[in-house]
Amino acid sequence: MNILIWHVHGSWLTSFVQGPHTYLVPVTPDRGPDGLGRARTWTWPSSVREIGPDELRDAEIDLVVLQRPHEVELTHAWTGRRPGQDIPAVYVEHNSPHETPVDTRHPLAERSDIPVVHVTHFNRLMWDSGRAPTSVIEHGIVDPGPLWTGTEPRAAVVVNEPVRRGRTTGTDLLPTFAGAVPLDVFGMRTQGLAPHLGLTEERCRTFDLPQDELHRAMARRRVYLHPVRWTSLGLSLLEAMFLGMPVVALGTTEVHEAVPPGAGVVSNRPDVLTDALRHFVADPAHAEHTGRRAREAARARYGVQRFLDDWDRLMKEVTR
Repeated sequence: MNILIWHVHGSWLTSFVQGPHTYLVPVTPDRGPDGLGRARTWTWPSSVREIGPDELRDAEIDLVVLQRPHEVELTHAWTGRRPGQDIPAVYVEHNSPHETPVDTRHPLAERSDIPVVHVTHFNRLMWDSGRAPTSVIEHGIVDPGPLWTGTEPRAAVVVNEPVRRGRTTGTDLLPTFAGAVPLDVFGMRTQGLAPHLGLTEERCRTFDLPQDELHRAMARRRVYLHPVRWTSLGLSLLEAMFLGMPVVALGTTEVHEAVPPGAGVVSNRPDVLTDALRHFVADPAHAEHTGRRAREAARARYGVQRFLDDWDRLMKEVTR
């Protein structure tokens, strides 16, 4: 099957392109948001083919996987075919609704010809998807292996643009957690975070690493902290579990489904979470045991083969 899909979320797409299909990923000369092409820091198979907008009109395409509202019109403009009418299409909704948790209307809510695929059951519940057929295909993770060593008695946090995103990502909570254990915050545009929060560099270090270095760096930290208030289920949380890290997380959105008892500590009480951070940092054996349970739970639920099988079933239904 030839699948047209834009490079939007690199981590998610890395799992998606592990399937048995040919993946046509648009590329433009400027490699802008609508033409990023192949990933530079993830490992993608040779079945991922870059394709220019001028080539798409004559390309054989069996399915379009949409991920942003404007891609409906972009597909028509670049291929001459209308998604859901001239060519089968599905829409992957990666995010939780932002305008309001319960009353946000999905951009495809008025269409019944393009199924909306949510990445968590929480997202499906909260979006008003209207007439659109909906389903859930939970995340799948390409297993990085049990890399955890926990040699550094610090907590790892992964968040992009923590200053701009503020309360959404729990940035305002970081001083409380940094008072319990020192933090290492990984992500894009994390520079200046410590002074912004009134913290010393030692209590809140920041790193912007390429993807191929991130996992090993995370795995050297004793524990993973997930302070996010409102987002879809963060892939970094699942990746930390796959690495064998114990996790401490706010119990918001889908987190309580992803982190079962024994795999970490999930709570909406900061005092419970700070106590858990201290305990994991002070007791490496406890951290190792909990991290092993986290890895087992993540592999059982979020394995990449289950993810690919779920997608193959859906794609066969949509294209038959």
